[in-house]
Amino acid sequence: MNQREINGWVMYDWANSAFATTVVTAFLGPYLAGLIATRPEEILPLGPFQIEPEAFYPFCVTVSVMLQFVFLPLLGALADFTNLKKRFLIGFATVGALATCLLGSVSSGERVLFGGLLFILANFAFGAAVVFYNAYLPEIAPPEAQDRVSSRGFAFGYVGGGLLLALNLVLFQAVADTAVAVRLSLTSAGLWWLLFTWWFPKRRLVVRETAVPTPPTNHLLRHTFKQFSHTLRQMTTRYPRAFKFLLAYLIYNDGIMTVNTVAAIFAASELGLGPEQLVGVILMIQFVAALGALLFNQLAARIGAKRTVIITLLGWMAVLIYAFGWLRTPAQVWGWAAAEALFLGSSQALSRSLFAKMVPAQQESVYFSLYEVSERGTSWIGTLVFGLAVQLTGSPRSALLPLILFFVIGCGLLLTTDVRQGILDAGNELPALV
Repeated sequence: MNQREINGWVMYDWANSAFATTVVTAFLGPYLAGLIATRPEEILPLGPFQIEPEAFYPFCVTVSVMLQFVFLPLLGALADFTNLKKRFLIGFATVGALATCLLGSVSSGERVLFGGLLFILANFAFGAAVVFYNAYLPEIAPPEAQDRVSSRGFAFGYVGGGLLLALNLVLFQAVADTAVAVRLSLTSAGLWWLLFTWWFPKRRLVVRETAVPTPPTNHLLRHTFKQFSHTLRQMTTRYPRAFKFLLAYLIYNDGIMTVNTVAAIFAASELGLGPEQLVGVILMIQFVAALGALLFNQLAARIGAKRTVIITLLGWMAVLIYAFGWLRTPAQVWGWAAAEALFLGSSQALSRSLFAKMVPAQQESVYFSLYEVSERGTSWIGTLVFGLAVQLTGSPRSALLPLILFFVIGCGLLLTTDVRQGILDAGNELPALV
């Protein structure tokens, strides 16, 4: 293993987690909802259908991920037969970071739609970059080290995102105008993402030549569609266990990302938490999640990654049931968020390394493009369900209940997936413990 390259790879998680934490989880949703609530009929005039302030941001998430659903698999297929994986990673990260910086200019209700479009672009670029980031994992680490390297990446991401949040908390203490502090925080996330991407992964990740012959330039688009169609047929026929795991992951991780996306809106509207309190809770989550990723990695080394992921999914169900039935005061949020954080990083890190073991060689990018449809910050079905539930009930609390189904269904599919055979189907080396 090239430790320098692994360190550069890990630091991209450090870089982009500023967007996932500061923008997606902490500030943007409540901030836009607050701007809309001032004059909802003027800001979002849609005839007889009026979007609820708390539903606008989840709908923006849904739109961005629907775009990912269309375009990311094609980009992944293109990267698999070219040497553009690193270029795509850095390029999309740069676009996303710059769009995030511009979110700081959304200062009034009249610019809410512009802010929504900026977020859709930034979130699309975020997801696209993560496709190529994840696709590096099978290249930089052997199977027996992938759980450890993946967990380390998530741990670094949560610590990096937490450090920026800590700086933003200091900013809230120094700036009297809360709206100004929010906009500066959004801009800081873009700058953090850009700086650490260009300093570490851009300098340390290695460009590897593909073993697949590259077609002539004028045939690239046609070959890309052909390659992607071939991958879909191949996954369902030759690698059905990898396909079943992917389906399970898309469902339960959609639930995870929806909870992360709407938790701040729920805490602000139902429990009355202000921006400074939300920053404090989310800051705590980052460091507990980093600890959880490392602790559950140790558990996976003893009982296997699949069993460990199932334990975390049961934990997510308990977290949602408690939030609906018993979470009533701001003080309770701290304990609830700490429990959520313990399951957060571990379920994602171990799922990533499990899937990496079932991906056939030279097809990492296209497989991970399908995986990314429900990766961090790119939930789409869950946010749509939550947004519609808020529209129908007017209550973010009631909208939490349908999310439990994502974990029940995903857990059931994972329980019946033969991961060991899926690794052998892909022709990859079988670790001692799966």
